[in-house]
Amino acid sequence: MIVLVPVYEPGQRLPDLLGELRDAAPDVPVVVVDDGSSPASGPVLDAAGRLGGDVLRHGSNRGKGAALKTGFRHVARAYPGHDVVCADADGQHRVADILRVARALPDGGDGAIVLGVRRFDGTVPLRSRIGNGVTGLLFRAATGVGVHDTQTGLRAYPRGLLDWLLAVPGERFEYEMNVLLHAARDGHPVRQTVVATTYLADNASSHFGALRDSARIYLPLLRFAASALLAPSRPRR
Repeated sequence: MIVLVPVYEPGQRLPDLLGELRDAAPDVPVVVVDDGSSPASGPVLDAAGRLGGDVLRHGSNRGKGAALKTGFRHVARAYPGHDVVCADADGQHRVADILRVARALPDGGDGAIVLGVRRFDGTVPLRSRIGNGVTGLLFRAATGVGVHDTQTGLRAYPRGLLDWLLAVPGERFEYEMNVLLHAARDGHPVRQTVVATTYLADNASSHFGALRDSARIYLPLLRFAASALLAPSRPRR
């Protein structure tokens, strides 16, 4: 297993996460992909490297999807044959949950994706609660698949899906929605395991733009739904 962490302007939570991962699972490599952060993030990224992370850097901000794809390519070259668990470095994903999602990945590689889904109970920012509820309803309407937390960044992917993941379109926040839509289209099972719901300071460290990035997420959903409606119906047998 490889843990892949895409970051942009990371804070101290990144080296904290790597330190906790090293203590809990010392044999698990960590790949950090910095998506064009400013020089002020240099000390944090250096600390991540000293803690054993493979730190890759984009020269400019290209988006979370692009950062994930850079990580997938690196894993395919440097760690062939390994499954990948993606996690965020903003404090939302605990090490125990990262390892729980990794353990939920089926042995033998049946092409299933595992999502670490939040229940959204307790103190949760209203925009997150509403946003996930709406996207979940739209996703089910478009695909017929029920996903409790479509926007989770805590995901485990089997080694056999790396090439497929690189072919999924999207460079920014829409990429993770596209992964779920393409999984539904291509018949890759999506399994879900419950993880803790953690928001620090009302999710103030998030770089998700409420209007711009929400539009990027909803447009693929609407296009997928439209294509399903326009597709010719199959004759009944």
